[in-house]
Amino acid sequence: MSATPQRHRRTRRLTFAAIAVTAGAGAMVAAALPAGAASGGGAGKSRTVDVQMLSFNDFHGTLEPPQGSSGTVNERQADGTTKAIPAGGVEYLATSLREARKGHEYSVTAAAGDMIGGSPMLSGLFHDEPTVEALNKLKLDVSSVGNHEFDEGKAELRRMSYGGCHPVDGCFEPGKEYTGAEFKYLAANVTDEKTKRPMLNPTFIWQKGDVKIGFIGVTLEGTPDVVTADGVKGLKFGDEVETINKYAAELNKQGVKSIVALIHEGGLPANGAYNYDCDSPGAGAGISGAIVDIAKNVDPKVDALVTGHTHQAYACNIPDPAGNPRMVTSAASYGRLFTDTTLTYDRQTKDIVRTAALAPKPVNKLVSRNQPKAPDMTELITRWNALAAPVASRPMGYISADIAGRGSEAPEKPLGDMIADAQLEATAPAAKGGAQLSIMNPGGIRADLAYKAAGDEGDGVVTYGESYTVQPFNNLMNVVDLTGAQLITALQQQVSGPVNGPNPKILQVSKGFTYTLDMTKAGADRIVVDSVKLNGAAIDPAKTYRVAMNEFLAGGGDGFTVLKDHKNKLVGVPDLEAFNAYLAKSTEAAPLAPPAADRITVVK
Repeated sequence: MSATPQRHRRTRRLTFAAIAVTAGAGAMVAAALPAGAASGGGAGKSRTVDVQMLSFNDFHGTLEPPQGSSGTVNERQADGTTKAIPAGGVEYLATSLREARKGHEYSVTAAAGDMIGGSPMLSGLFHDEPTVEALNKLKLDVSSVGNHEFDEGKAELRRMSYGGCHPVDGCFEPGKEYTGAEFKYLAANVTDEKTKRPMLNPTFIWQKGDVKIGFIGVTLEGTPDVVTADGVKGLKFGDEVETINKYAAELNKQGVKSIVALIHEGGLPANGAYNYDCDSPGAGAGISGAIVDIAKNVDPKVDALVTGHTHQAYACNIPDPAGNPRMVTSAASYGRLFTDTTLTYDRQTKDIVRTAALAPKPVNKLVSRNQPKAPDMTELITRWNALAAPVASRPMGYISADIAGRGSEAPEKPLGDMIADAQLEATAPAAKGGAQLSIMNPGGIRADLAYKAAGDEGDGVVTYGESYTVQPFNNLMNVVDLTGAQLITALQQQVSGPVNGPNPKILQVSKGFTYTLDMTKAGADRIVVDSVKLNGAAIDPAKTYRVAMNEFLAGGGDGFTVLKDHKNKLVGVPDLEAFNAYLAKSTEAAPLAPPAADRITVVK
C-alpha cells in the first residue's frame, strides 16, 4: 500500500472532564534518560513520570458476558498449545480497570471505536444508552469513533455524545433523560460535506498537573464501505494517515508534544492467542493488514497507536518512519481484554521517551470472570434487564447444540448457513420475491447461539434477546435480479479488491448453493468458477437469478460493489423477523441442529 492507503470503518465522540480539545504537535525525544532523573521542572519533581494508558476497542455494547466462543479468548500456554479462557462482561471489565489503576497517580483510559453498534439486545434495544452509561462509570476519557458508531446516522451519534431522549422512542426510564457521554468522542477524519468541518472534535488533550497528552481519533477511511448509505449520508471520510499527521502538527503548535492516535482500523496477527508475541522474530514481524502501512507512515510526532476494527489482540512495536520504536496495540473485542501501556513522559521536552529501557512493552490483559463483579455494573445490568425482560425473554425456538457464528474462524459458519436458509425461506414464495438463493455477510453475524441457558429459559431455548444479539441491525431483506456473471463476480470480490483482498469476507450461502474456494491461489482465482452450482446445476453467466440479501449487501457493502448493479428489487421483511420465523419452526421435541457447513469446499 502507499503512504496514504485506502481503508474502511467508523468513529464517534462524547464529552469528558479533562482539558481542552484541539490540536498541537508531537515530537520525539532525542535522548534516553534514566527514569527519575533530576529535572528543572520544579523542586522535588523527577525529570520523567510514567503515565499509565489503559485501552480497549470494539466493545459493541457487550454489557453481559458474551455467549459461546465469542466469550472466550485463546491463551498461549507454556508448552506452546492454546487454551480457550472465558472472558468479558462489563462487571468484570470495571473491576479489572479499577484494580489496574491502583497505585498509578497518572492514568488515562482510551478506546479505539465501535463502543456502540452491533450490540446485544440489552443495549441495542435502548439505542445503546446503557452502554454509554456503563462507559461513563468505567471512567473512559476518550474514544475515536468506529464504523458502527454510524449505524443509526450522524444525528443519532451526536445525541449519543451530547444527550437527550430518542426522537422517536423517547425516554426509556421514567423521570430520567439520557445525559450523554462523559468522555470525548473524536472523529478527526469525518467531515460534514456542507460545512467541511469535522463532525466531532478531532483531538482531545488530557492533562494532569504539568503532564499533557494529546489524542487524535480517526475511523477507517472505508467506513462508507461497511455502513449503510443512510448511516453516512452527508459525511466525508478522509485518509487516516493524512488526517493524523495534520492534527499531530497542530497539537505540536499548541505545545503538546506527547501524542497518541486512536485508530479504528487494525491488523491481523499471525497467531490468535492474545499473549502471542507479534514482535517475533523482529519488530512487528508477526502482524499484517491495513494497520501496518498506517503505522509505517504516521508522523514520528505520534508516540503510540491504539487500534481496533479487526477484533484481534496484539501489542507490537512497529518502527515509525524515522526508525524509532512505536507501540501499536489492539485488545480484541467485547471487553474480553484491555491493554496496559506505560507512557514515559519527559517533563523537560514534554514528549514521550520511546526507548525499550524506559518504555516497557504494552501488555494485553485478560478480563477474567474469576474476580469480583463491580456492584455498580451489576445494578446497571439488572435495571436495564428489567426494562428489556418483557421482550427479551420470549422464546423464539429451540436448538440441539451450540451453533457457532461470530465465534467461528472457519470461512463457512454453521450459524451463517442457518441465517442464509432463514432468509431464503422468507423470500422464496413468489409473492415474497421468488428468491432462488440467499447470501449473508459474515460481519452481520454478531454472536453464537449457545445451547446452555443464559437465564431461566432452559437449555436449548433461543430467546428473542439471543436472536436479536445475533442479528441486531434490523436490515430489510432485498430480493434482486443478478446475472450468473454478477454472482460469480460477487464471489470473487470476497477474496479480492481493496476491501477484501487483504482480509477476505466469505459470504454465507443458503442450501443448494455450492462452490470451491481454493486458498492456495491468489485473489479472484481463489474462486473455482466451474464449481459454482445451484442445486447441482452449474451457474450460467448469461442467466438471471433471484437472489436474497440484506439491504446493506444490496447497497454494495463490505466491498461487494457488483451487488449494487442489481435489477428488479423487491423489499421484504427485516432480517431479524426472517430469522425468528425460521426458529419458530422448531419445537422442544424437534430442535434445530447445527448445519453441517458443507456448502463451501475449502482447499488449503
